[in-house]
Amino acid sequence: SMAGLHVRSVLVTGANRGIGLGFVQHFLRMPNPPQWIFAGCRDPKGQRAQELQNLASKHPNIIIIPLEVSDPASIKAAAAKVGEPLGGSGLNLLINNAGILKAQSLDNETLQDMTETYTTNTVGPLLMGQAFQPLLKKAAQGSPVSGLSCSKAAIVNISSIGGSVASFFGWELI
Repeated sequence: SMAGLHVRSVLVTGANRGIGLGFVQHFLRMPNPPQWIFAGCRDPKGQRAQELQNLASKHPNIIIIPLEVSDPASIKAAAAKVGEPLGGSGLNLLINNAGILKAQSLDNETLQDMTETYTTNTVGPLLMGQAFQPLLKKAAQGSPVSGLSCSKAAIVNISSIGGSVASFFGWELI
């Protein structure tokens, strides 16, 4: 349960739909919601982000951040954007949720698709961790809580069944 969790600020990637949007909604429903909910998504103005836009228009603590996790320049810009309103307080929680799944048959699989998938799903969280580490360290230093805790600073990497190595999801469509 997240009941005892006190998160002042959180960034969720892939926040426009699915699990990411679910996290944003969950944080809003907490008895003590975060002061800052940064919602990262690839195309904030697009049709696929409509529900997130609606939420943000009702909740001033949601800040939508344009973010493409396979692009280091986009990550760097996002880290700067997130850092601004936080001032010296840092970021408590980074939830790496963004991911892509391109289900292909073995015949149709391409180097380009595999590379894009690997870059987004595997390298992306690593680049995010590197870029946001200074903000996470700031939050950890400023926290009154001792020891390791998600209420201080943490990175959470999550995946759907699409990321499972136990499931042959995709190539069984041959």
